[in-house]
Amino acid sequence: MEFKHKSVLLEECIENLNIRPNGIYVDGTLGGGGHSYHILKKLNGTGMLIGIDRDKDALVAASDKLKEFNNFTTVHDNHANIINILKNLKINGVDGILLDLGVSSYQLDEADRGFSYMHDAKLDMRMNREDKKSAYNVVNEYSEDSLVRIFEDYGEEKYSKSIARKICEVRKIKKIETTFELVDIIKSAMPKKALAEKQHPAKRVFQAIRIEVNQELEKLKQAVIDSILSLNDNGRLAIITFHSLEDKIVKHAYEEMEGRCTCPKDFPVCVCNYKTYGRIVNKKPIISTEEELQDNPRARSAKLRVFERKIK
Repeated sequence: MEFKHKSVLLEECIENLNIRPNGIYVDGTLGGGGHSYHILKKLNGTGMLIGIDRDKDALVAASDKLKEFNNFTTVHDNHANIINILKNLKINGVDGILLDLGVSSYQLDEADRGFSYMHDAKLDMRMNREDKKSAYNVVNEYSEDSLVRIFEDYGEEKYSKSIARKICEVRKIKKIETTFELVDIIKSAMPKKALAEKQHPAKRVFQAIRIEVNQELEKLKQAVIDSILSLNDNGRLAIITFHSLEDKIVKHAYEEMEGRCTCPKDFPVCVCNYKTYGRIVNKKPIISTEEELQDNPRARSAKLRVFERKIK
């Protein structure tokens, strides 16, 4: 299957990165190369782009899409390792970083990746196929309490306890091996009113398992901080999130790095010596236009937040 992924908030990302033609930029979630293609067009052959992705399929697809350019390099790694990645490339600072935290359309639609509750496949959900832990391990090996925790924390699932209990009952008899087996178990553990909701009954649990398998939230705050520290003066970090948990972590990390003066308002000068690493560019997240949503409904939950580095 061709690696397809519609670049979400494309124009907004390019505009807010403030791309300098001779700058160095990082696409930390390269995907199919959609955002990177437009960044490279702005660089006019004089700047440089580093594309990072955990998925080797993405790196292959992006390299093909970007083959007309000779000023980019790809790295098979996690963007959370940005400090070491740049160190290994002997790069001291970059002028912009983009992180699109969504799952690509390819990963959702390619049945054998096991991300989707709409296709029957072996339970997998690994963004990096070289990782050892898969959805199969989470579903069949986690304790009932651990399953409840991730369903509640990562999926905000109201029926976490009954779903976790049902999973544990079924796996005592037979290992749960496929996505459709898991979907049936989830449905059987939910009341009829929940099954009648517009949202697919397995959506929240599948999201939670995917986040756990790929440790998407565990390292996110530090990844945001490390990305900001990797920026040159006036460099920008643009992050697209797709659910409230990610967005909250990014928002709070930005606020922490922007810093706040804690002195009373009537003090003539600041004496608290607060530390700031820059400024939040948009206090409210940028969301997709109605025109984009008509073309790509999966962009409905996307939010873009931008931070600009300031080095005193």
